[in-house]
Amino acid sequence: MPRTSAPRGSCPAASPSRPPPDRPADDRTPERNATVPTAVVDGIRTRYEVSGDGPPLLMFSPGGFDSTLESWRTVGIYKRLALLDHLTQRYTCITFDRRESGHSGGRVERISWPDYVRQGVGLLDELGFESAHLMGGCVGCSAVAAIGVAHPERVRSLVLYSPAGGVKYRMKQHSRFEQHLAFVDEHGLDAVVALARESGGTFTKDPRVGPWNSVLRTDEAFAAAYAAGDAARYRVLVAGMVRLMFDRDTVPGAEPEDLLALDVPALIVPGQDESHAPSAARYLQECLPLAQYWDVPVAEQTEQTAPARILEFLDSVEQARA
Repeated sequence: MPRTSAPRGSCPAASPSRPPPDRPADDRTPERNATVPTAVVDGIRTRYEVSGDGPPLLMFSPGGFDSTLESWRTVGIYKRLALLDHLTQRYTCITFDRRESGHSGGRVERISWPDYVRQGVGLLDELGFESAHLMGGCVGCSAVAAIGVAHPERVRSLVLYSPAGGVKYRMKQHSRFEQHLAFVDEHGLDAVVALARESGGTFTKDPRVGPWNSVLRTDEAFAAAYAAGDAARYRVLVAGMVRLMFDRDTVPGAEPEDLLALDVPALIVPGQDESHAPSAARYLQECLPLAQYWDVPVAEQTEQTAPARILEFLDSVEQARA
């Protein structure tokens, strides 16, 4: 279960609002479209929303280091797919702001995939779900696959939509962090705080603001501690973060040997651009033994076709479980 207080250097912990402990046997939520604003997960304030009815579906948002629950309606291809409008008709969709994104908190530490695993599993614990379907969009696929490897008993299936990966994706991530560290070297950590607050920019659009930019804007205590930090140690921490998170030209996150041994049903939907290379989706298809690959060009992934294909897959897994 998540800790109830935040470790040093994190944002002040918000008191989690818990749902009733007993859930109906059919996984239905007590109230349709109920929402709970925040919970403390792994010592970090996490903003989330629960909507829909049916078996649980935990959704890791697209958007890179700016992944919020709104991203399912505002980012890239997801703007036109309206996935939540359809998936909530048959599934309880759990969306959330990834740590260091949106209105969730954060910690200045060497973040890697196990940290996102703890956030996802901790949120399931907070909501009282023993298992769930998992869906990732973009880089959310890496966290979802990592949860599958670390906690296969908690995972009913994986939906990996437009997984981030490929040679150019790795190069782009490394470049982004290099630009941020160059700004820190020249101007200092206090200048990062000032820029993040003045510009309102995201790490994706303006790498100078760094991956903690949203917490710098929303948490005064966090921002003060960040500005007072040791820049040399910060550089070492961030360099280690890049090394751990973006160390390959395929899909970052879970190791291929672990994916090859993962007996969890998976649906893979390919992307087709520099950050979502088709090779990334094919890599996951190669590694996952129970994978279905929806071989449809991005242009043909529409509100009419994509939600229906995902629901077909999820329903088949639920029927097999019955």
